[in-house]
Amino acid sequence: MMNFALIGIGAGAAAALLFASVISGALLSIPLFYLAPLPIMIAGLGWGHWAALIAAGLALGTVFFFGFLADAGIPACWLGYLAMLARPLAAAGNGPQQPPLEWYPIGRIVMWAAILAAMVVIVAIPNFGTDAQTFNAGLHDALTRMLRAQMNAPDGPLTLPGGADPERFINFMVAVMPPTAAILAMLTSLLNLWLAGRVVKFSGRLTRPWPDLSALRSPPLLAIVLALAIALSFADGLLGIVARVVCAGLLMAYAVLGFSVLHAVTRGLNGRPFVLAGIYLAVLLVSWLILAICLLGLIDTVIDVRALVARKTNTPTPS
Repeated sequence: MMNFALIGIGAGAAAALLFASVISGALLSIPLFYLAPLPIMIAGLGWGHWAALIAAGLALGTVFFFGFLADAGIPACWLGYLAMLARPLAAAGNGPQQPPLEWYPIGRIVMWAAILAAMVVIVAIPNFGTDAQTFNAGLHDALTRMLRAQMNAPDGPLTLPGGADPERFINFMVAVMPPTAAILAMLTSLLNLWLAGRVVKFSGRLTRPWPDLSALRSPPLLAIVLALAIALSFADGLLGIVARVVCAGLLMAYAVLGFSVLHAVTRGLNGRPFVLAGIYLAVLLVSWLILAICLLGLIDTVIDVRALVARKTNTPTPS
């Protein structure tokens, strides 16, 4: 017990320091801030969920505590717990041999990452306002202050490079920031979980077999929730803002599924690394192409693209 308690305390201290680094305002503090869940996930994957809980509960100050817990502690602890969740496939016999384990599906972990990312953003919305008008005004003022600080223009008219209209730019950021924050929170959670898994696997403490990420499957219920979120995203007021946040997180879940499909269907293809690298580069350069990847993930949920390609090419289907 003392072992995982010490690990939890150390991981919590490291996570809290990474989370607090953003206060310095240094450019390096931004990636360090997003790596805050990593020590908690390492503790959870390597030493169990109690170590992760101790790490998640360790923070400095009341305001810092709740911010740390909501943004880094709870998502990291829950995703790490799910990653190590397993059940026996068959009842254990009288012999010494343990039955094989069925591990919690990676597709559902991606779904949880999307849900938690949306919840983190939704919980932060009341900091700016409790209705759409006050929220937009509060976020507008916060972005204006941030922009003035970056441009070193505390007073007077605000000017942007290239003669861009600052008011139009800020209004655009107000519209796109909540969904973008959900996307960023989800991707950083998954990246931290992947890094934690690699670290713990390298140390020899990872008891779960490394999953085949090309076999990732999405729960069918997720498509229904996404359809509902898309419909509600056209609503006025705070409901529409919240729905757009949920929609952004779930769409990224299907983007992850779409990339999983691409990795599966390109198996056995000559020049596969170059094909995949070209697709990733194209998505980075032309951001709207991510919608095509999301669509591929949605289509695979309905008609199982991987199975169709496998039958035509006589390649095994990831399971």
